[in-house]
Amino acid sequence: MKLSAVTFLVPDYDQATAFFVQGLGWRLVSDQDHGSGKRWILVEPPAGGSPLLLARATEAEQIAALGHQAGGRVGFFLSTDDFEGTHALLERAGAVFEEPPRRESYGVVAVWRDPWGNRWDLLGPP
Repeated sequence: MKLSAVTFLVPDYDQATAFFVQGLGWRLVSDQDHGSGKRWILVEPPAGGSPLLLARATEAEQIAALGHQAGGRVGFFLSTDDFEGTHALLERAGAVFEEPPRRESYGVVAVWRDPWGNRWDLLGPP
């Protein structure tokens, strides 16, 4: 088995695609229109990993979950070999860092929020 995608709720397909693809340099794997305003959009980090399925929040429960997909915890982990370069790229794309980078036994880490408020870890090598 392998994890083939993770659903990621967004308020707008095009805004989310722009953040990940134009802003972060992720690869657009798929953008298929399924009618009735529903699209199947997969975006994938440049070095691979499970893609995100960008899912537009349309129901009240989904809309309430925007920015809180992991219940306030860090829910997404982005690893890089170039911590400083990726940190700068994220800032230019609109990410907001909650803290300066810190060194831990497992590497350099900083918590950041995407444009919708979800918390991510940026992880670099020790």
